[in-house]
Amino acid sequence: MNKTIKSALLSVFHKEGLDVLVKALHENQVIIYATGGTFDFIKAMNIPVIPVEDITGYPSILDGRVKTLHPAVFGGILSIRDDASHQAQMAEYKLPLLDLVVVDLYPFEKTVASGADEASIIEKIDIGGISLIRAAAKNFNDVVIIPSVNQYGVLNTILTDQKGTTTLEQRKYLANKAFGVSSHYDTAINNWFSGNSDNKGIQLPAEWNTQVLRYGENPHQPASFHGNLDEVFTQLNGKELSYNNLLDVDAALGLVADFTEPTIAVIKHNNACGIASDASLLKAWDKALAGDPVSAFGGVIASNRPVTADVAEAMNSLFFEILAAPGYDDAALEILKSKKNRMILQTCDFRHPEKTYRSILNGILVQSADHSTETAEMMKTVTEKTPTKAEIQDLVFANKVVKHSKSNAIVLTKNGQLCASGVGQTSRVDALKQAIAKAQHFGFDLKGAVMASDAFFPFPDCVTIAAEAGITSVVQPGGSIRDQDSIDACNQLGISMVITGIRHFKH
Repeated sequence: MNKTIKSALLSVFHKEGLDVLVKALHENQVIIYATGGTFDFIKAMNIPVIPVEDITGYPSILDGRVKTLHPAVFGGILSIRDDASHQAQMAEYKLPLLDLVVVDLYPFEKTVASGADEASIIEKIDIGGISLIRAAAKNFNDVVIIPSVNQYGVLNTILTDQKGTTTLEQRKYLANKAFGVSSHYDTAINNWFSGNSDNKGIQLPAEWNTQVLRYGENPHQPASFHGNLDEVFTQLNGKELSYNNLLDVDAALGLVADFTEPTIAVIKHNNACGIASDASLLKAWDKALAGDPVSAFGGVIASNRPVTADVAEAMNSLFFEILAAPGYDDAALEILKSKKNRMILQTCDFRHPEKTYRSILNGILVQSADHSTETAEMMKTVTEKTPTKAEIQDLVFANKVVKHSKSNAIVLTKNGQLCASGVGQTSRVDALKQAIAKAQHFGFDLKGAVMASDAFFPFPDCVTIAAEAGITSVVQPGGSIRDQDSIDACNQLGISMVITGIRHFKH
């Protein structure tokens, strides 16, 4: 429903650009109420303005700490226009309706950044302004809220092009902006009181805990974790987890969560250096370790099944930092706790968040998390040769692993075991050559192995190199204008290829 602005309350700290709005309000015959310095500014323009004290019947008190906090002001903002009882009360107490509220809050963040003393910072915590913003935004059905100078342009358009008439969509849009301003402002105050003033713009849920870490990625970088780790795991042994430990645990749990069969993964620097699935968890461990026993030293291990004593005994011969699993039998725990600094985590029924966040430049990137896991039914054969049942199983396995590998990534697997991977390469060919060389170094026979790529092949060279190494089947997302070149190469070389249609870049 459209509403026309007939009255307005202005209470702003910065006056830049205010003159344009005041003139437009006056031209639209809007009754203007204002507080303190805003009133003086408008009066100096020789434009009619009414001091807010005429509404409240009280002067500004306590050095300006209390100016608008009064039922007469908030009644005019919060009253529902088509509610008869509300309007009867407004008439009874002779309170004016306020159709527009314009606020520019005290510059709390700038005051903190200036190095001001505590008393000065405290005085820049706006109380009345933030209350006006929230009240007007709540009643967006009837009231227009301009919560900062950033929305002056919107109001000017409303006053000049629409003659002061607003749509419900516009009022709701501005209400959304208002609660964003309010949330950001309160977050800045909370961060200052918490000693985290550097966390500009980060709004942390109130139920989250803050854990100061020993340091960040490197010893010279202070770091902290914000969240509730007890919802993810219970630590049963070892020292406090570090920043890098948490990154690797996150990568490890995300990887094994994609597997329904018993699976163990070994993570180093967020990438799998070994992973295997087997009906026997002990065999899964042996196969995972064989993937790269050198890199496994000092790694992070994750299992999607409880760890028994025989598995723990086999693991105990390796130096590793962390083991995460959904459970342990008593004998297994006794073995694993033989190293006092070894971190043993018992995982909870936990699902990774639906969104991922990453700070870049002067802001934050937000995206939906990559929870897509392609099944055999989602893989379309595009070659003359069809993958065997065993190859399909390995293709599904390989595609899960490559999804969790840093791009550009190539993964080689065989019989539910990672033979090798090439990760984080600027060239897909280099990633493949790295994987082949590594697999051969650790004695893997790649004849009958399969290959997964996190993105399409722009040229057929990877197919040719893979076939020469013994690869017999390939899974990739497809999507290149030259897909057919790789398909033709597979046909000429007698290997199969399936396409999923889902890319898994990971940067």
